[in-house]
Amino acid sequence: MSRYVFPRWSNLLLPTIIVVGMTVPLYAVLLVAYGFSPKTLDQGYMPLQPVPFSHALHAGTLGMDCRYCHNTVEHAAHAAIPPTQTCMNCHTQVVKDSPKLAEVRRSYEEGMPVEWIKVHTLAQYAYFDHSAHINRGVGCVSCHGRVDQMEVVYQSAPLSMGWCLDCHRNPEPHLRPVSQVTNLAWDQRTELTRSERLALRDLYHINPSENCSTCHR
Repeated sequence: MSRYVFPRWSNLLLPTIIVVGMTVPLYAVLLVAYGFSPKTLDQGYMPLQPVPFSHALHAGTLGMDCRYCHNTVEHAAHAAIPPTQTCMNCHTQVVKDSPKLAEVRRSYEEGMPVEWIKVHTLAQYAYFDHSAHINRGVGCVSCHGRVDQMEVVYQSAPLSMGWCLDCHRNPEPHLRPVSQVTNLAWDQRTELTRSERLALRDLYHINPSENCSTCHR
């Protein structure tokens, strides 16, 4: 009759439990820290686009309103990527034979969209509504930076959960009159006093939620 109550392999359970108990919490902490770091969230991401479109020229020098191309920001959650027809509204006449526009002309002739590379990408588990912010006086520059000075657009903000919550907890520094939301050069810190920004918060009935379900639906 065996004098062992448990089989020999059970001797490995205790050290295994100790190792797992030590490594799993450490792994979880490192995973969360890496997952929410600006590096992981692509701050500074600047892909080369199939067409060398200069926002510095169009939004800056020429002063084109952001909504001419991104024409859904006031009415929808997503900012539309302009169809080729929007480009050709001008470029059937303006520098129409430029080699830089070869991909645009091909797209227009073949009826296939230009394969633009998305720059600002939120995690799939997060929800963001452009119209809710634009119609309450949060300017494009608050999230996208001085796009009117960018030859190649890059992600200037981390777009992390903590970064979003900082704004929800203290929205006044980002508020401006709705008429100025696409004016990237307009600086609310110098154009408005704090009392004026507080007045805008009351005018637009701004009371940002910090509930998880606001963004994680």
